[in-house]
Amino acid sequence: MPVSRKLSALFSVIFFFSPLLSLAQQNPAAKPAQKSHSKEPSKSEPASPLDAVIDALFSAHTFQQTAISPNGKKVAWVENLLGKNGVPDGNTAIYLTGLQSTEGPARISASTGKKGVATKNGLAVVPTYVPRVEGSVAWSADSTKIAFLSDAVKPGQPQLYIYDLSRNGEFRRLTNVKGLLASPAWSPDGKSIAVLFTENAIRAAGPLVAEAPETGEIKDSYFEQRLAIVDVASGELRQISPADMYVYEYAWSPDSSRFALIAAPGNGDDNWYIAQLYTLDAGPLGVMKSIYKPPLQIANPVWSPDGKQIAFIAGLMSDEPSVGGDIYAISSVGGSAKNLTPEMKASASWLAWPSPEKIVFGEFLGGDAAVSTLDPATSSIAPIFQDEGQLTAGAWGTGVSLADDGVTAAAIRSAFGTPPEVWAGEIGHWKQLTHRNDNVQPAWGDAKSIHWKSDGYDVQGWLIYPKGFDPSKKYPMVVSVHGGPGYAQQSNWPDSWDFEMALPGSGYFLFYPNPRGSFGQGEAFTAANVKDFGYGDFRDILAGVDEALRSAPIDPNRLGLTGWSYGGYMTMWGVTQTNRFRAAMAGAGIADWLSYYGENKIDQWMIPFFGKSVYDDPEVYAKSSPINFVKNVKTPTLVLVGDSDGEAPAPQSYEFWHALKTLGVETQLVVYEHEGHMFENPEHKRDLIRRTVAWFDAHLR
Repeated sequence: MPVSRKLSALFSVIFFFSPLLSLAQQNPAAKPAQKSHSKEPSKSEPASPLDAVIDALFSAHTFQQTAISPNGKKVAWVENLLGKNGVPDGNTAIYLTGLQSTEGPARISASTGKKGVATKNGLAVVPTYVPRVEGSVAWSADSTKIAFLSDAVKPGQPQLYIYDLSRNGEFRRLTNVKGLLASPAWSPDGKSIAVLFTENAIRAAGPLVAEAPETGEIKDSYFEQRLAIVDVASGELRQISPADMYVYEYAWSPDSSRFALIAAPGNGDDNWYIAQLYTLDAGPLGVMKSIYKPPLQIANPVWSPDGKQIAFIAGLMSDEPSVGGDIYAISSVGGSAKNLTPEMKASASWLAWPSPEKIVFGEFLGGDAAVSTLDPATSSIAPIFQDEGQLTAGAWGTGVSLADDGVTAAAIRSAFGTPPEVWAGEIGHWKQLTHRNDNVQPAWGDAKSIHWKSDGYDVQGWLIYPKGFDPSKKYPMVVSVHGGPGYAQQSNWPDSWDFEMALPGSGYFLFYPNPRGSFGQGEAFTAANVKDFGYGDFRDILAGVDEALRSAPIDPNRLGLTGWSYGGYMTMWGVTQTNRFRAAMAGAGIADWLSYYGENKIDQWMIPFFGKSVYDDPEVYAKSSPINFVKNVKTPTLVLVGDSDGEAPAPQSYEFWHALKTLGVETQLVVYEHEGHMFENPEHKRDLIRRTVAWFDAHLR
């Protein structure tokens, strides 16, 4: 199921929350660990292998965004700040440096104060910073100004600011709104800044945020995210897209007169899956016109330099920010869209159109990250860069922040063995700009890319070796299935949410397969699990397990299975199909696709994968539902979920746990208070890691 779409809970979900919460509160075995169980060891205490891996998962500095100036001379980036306890505290900071600078980066902040400190020459004045959320950096076309968002005035309420390099770093606040702002972008003429605005929003936007419970009469209510233009001279904000239209993405035309929009009327959470490509006049009348109704999902619209065409990515996608597909182009006045990358054995995830003859795009290429160029006239593709690592400008998937020359770029780079840092320069010949993680070392072993055949498909995955690997010994292995299913596991430095990476730090092999349904091998491979969840993709996983056993000293009698979201579903499914796994942990899984269809508000995502609604073809949903095969389960299974998860509602986990308990299978359910699809509370994350490792230790050691 989607790992990145926001839901509001239905009454059926709320109905089950009360017993779920009672379970977590009353059953000591299901209660999240107390503080004494998850405190960090003191400096005098020897750190265990698990403590070391938890430290590594929590201690690395991570980055949200990088943005290169259009002239390619400066780079700004946004990084997550660490609090006093050494873990991210939810605040972010913006830094700026020149590509050729010999000095350290300067911090840009609307929350600065002044503080005097003693120096040899008297009293010097240095800035201090109030912890705030600042980011969403956007450069002006002339590279002299930066627009950004900051909640410096009121925590939780972002406003739009300008940082003017041409005026010695002068700050100016442009807006005073109530609601959410996102994705600022300068008009090419520099007179305006566009922004996505959700007026009077009552909660943070985002698919992974914990849902607020609903009571009373349940209605399909929502807030629309609209496109607004802010006049730079006056600060006046004008909403220009229709009030009933939810805008997901947009791009200015080269002459600043129009926008390309990806939008849909009505419920923004659900209708991204049926969004269309529109154009919208930037003038007072704001005429909006649909120019393309896609058969599947679309993302990342960009204009050709002459403003006559719009390119975008289209394909089968299960999640709004998880983009993968082919590159298409269409006339800016409408007509037929042309696939510029037919039969491409990769998945485009980001693109830019810097010159008439060249589109630059990032892609999933197998399990690697790659950047290539595309000639829109001939559809010829020329590779620029490929790496066994992750390359991003901040969003999911592979992408860079590209300068106007189409050659110079900035990116956040990482790999399983290399923590993230910001790099910039000519694509593929980057210079490292940050050294935030020089002292951070991996608490797990080496990573190897492995390949195997399954039903005629070439399949790829990653095998992570145990820390301190001894080739003379045999080790247990746990298989971790990624979410989506539209995604691909790349070699990237894990963060505090990547709970499974604690396993190779604790003496396990960890196997990440990219089965059919994943990005990285073209649209046919991504669509190969349509109407077939749990069958062909699970055969791919089992064939990958066999390849891992051939590749490394793994004990075939000590295998485990885990995953979150779609990976949680595949874990529930896997233990109903085979007894090969001796232990499992299913995180935020799906037990029954039929009941799930009625428990979530993003049912539009399911139609392309199942062919019809559950009401029109219940059989296709039933054949892939673990609950219908649950009497086959013998595997001890731990089930974890957040009580406010809108994407994989907690009743799905409760249903699976209840069935196993009734059938006498060893199981445990842990429900975490006020957590959504991805946890925010650091103590809950630590508890999740410790419980998962303890569960596998108890059954695979």
